[in-house]
Amino acid sequence: MTTIDLSPLYRSSIGFDRMGSLLDNALRSQKATVGFPPYDIEATGDDRYAITLAVAGFEESELEIQVEKGELRVRGKKADDSEERSYLYRGIANRSFERKFNLADHIEVNGADLKNGLLTISLVKEIPEAMKPKSIAIGSAGATLEHKDKAEKAA
Repeated sequence: MTTIDLSPLYRSSIGFDRMGSLLDNALRSQKATVGFPPYDIEATGDDRYAITLAVAGFEESELEIQVEKGELRVRGKKADDSEERSYLYRGIANRSFERKFNLADHIEVNGADLKNGLLTISLVKEIPEAMKPKSIAIGSAGATLEHKDKAEKAA
């Protein structure tokens, strides 16, 4: 198994301790994943993304999408087929599955659509106003503003 030393990152960065566990989990689960169902991840705009999973044979009622603690989980559970069939060859994977995707901070699920056997989950990065960059005018310190307000009231 590949080992990654992240100690140089920790020496000069604060708050990235979660990254180490994400990398470790990704390397560990890479071998455990069998590749079903196949999926694509695409950037559809500056702050928009889409995950498309090939879920042929699944109906909406057999699919479940959940987001919890920065993890998107997609599950598919096939209903029991009570009809007895005799297959000569069975190549269509009608098995249950679970796919997990780690989401960065401020990534929100915008919606999901099932069309032609493809489940598309729309994601958007919504940065709160408090975290967006803002310009600070020179000479606009809080003490200066308070002093200016007091001077205006006295006059």
